[in-house]
Amino acid sequence: MAMDTVKLENKTVRMVAHRGLSGLEKENTCAAFVAACNRATYFGVETDVHRTADGQFVIFHDDNTARVGIDHMIIEETTFDTLRKLQLTDLDGKRGRIDLTIPTLMEYIEICKKYGKHCVLELKNQFKAADVYKIVSMIEKAGYLEQVTFISFALKNLIYLRRRYPQQPAQFLIKEWDDRVLEALEKYNLGLDIYYKSATAENVQKVHALGQEYNVWTVNEAADGAALVEMGVDYITTNILEGTVKAE
Repeated sequence: MAMDTVKLENKTVRMVAHRGLSGLEKENTCAAFVAACNRATYFGVETDVHRTADGQFVIFHDDNTARVGIDHMIIEETTFDTLRKLQLTDLDGKRGRIDLTIPTLMEYIEICKKYGKHCVLELKNQFKAADVYKIVSMIEKAGYLEQVTFISFALKNLIYLRRRYPQQPAQFLIKEWDDRVLEALEKYNLGLDIYYKSATAENVQKVHALGQEYNVWTVNEAADGAALVEMGVDYITTNILEGTVKAE
């Protein structure tokens, strides 16, 4: 027997690995992305992009590196070369693996492209419009834009995206449901990505009525996943849905 992701028996719900397969490998590292890409369970791989002080784009969740890298460096105030030298801790909180470093945006894209996985890319914090367009342009030049869904808590990021890419898949991130969000979804042609405890069958139907998709984050228990499938969600984002299955 081996610990692996639970394979929910509903082919219409797409599973998204949160920050890569972060239940098995350090979040937002190339190791976590490869681990997710190597599993047929996952339709897509979610991650977060920040801009460095010198205008590079790196994959990282927090605004500073202390939680996963011990040393405290603010991503947006630090150069790429300095950040790249930081060795991240493994899941046990200790350093030791030289492969655990901060990836670039394009390293993430190229891994997903190699394995044919969909990218769910969170635009962290508030970007300038020029940076949003630069990110999109980089992915477009790599020939993988059609396999990317952009998500963000900052609505302005998605509005900037819409000005030049009116049909690019995009989802507005929120924590708590409010009917007023429907206006933004309709106006800017956006799907929804909501904290799973705020999901209900009723608001799933409201989003679907707009012709938009409904994603939930971050679901790590099989019982919760099954309940969300019953609600009719389109995507389930997870660190690793816990369950024991026979190793293949």
